[in-house]
Amino acid sequence: VQLVESGGGLVQAGGSLRLSCAASGSTFSINAMGWYRQPPGKQRELVATITSTDSSINYADAVKGRFTISRDNTKNTMYLQMNSLKPEDTAVYYCNAVRRAVLFTYNYWGQGTQVTVSS
Repeated sequence: VQLVESGGGLVQAGGSLRLSCAASGSTFSINAMGWYRQPPGKQRELVATITSTDSSINYADAVKGRFTISRDNTKNTMYLQMNSLKPEDTAVYYCNAVRRAVLFTYNYWGQGTQVTVSS
């Protein structure tokens, strides 16, 4: 599975951005996908996840009500609509895909896209 993010950039506080994650390869084997972010000097943290079977969605408390995760299976693409952005949302955002096999769980990551929110 290969993942490529796009859509990052510089935006003022209160603005919006939409990130995209295009998946290729064995996409039929993906059980769930998600967005993670790594703020400067901090550890990577979960932003939102969505399952492949029933589209169950989970958000981090910090983004609830502002961010929306979605996916288009016809395009093998996942999105993250980010509204009401805050300076603390500044981070490198990573796309993640999970494949659960019988004995192992595989995690795939994109290269990351920078989101910078100015105050």
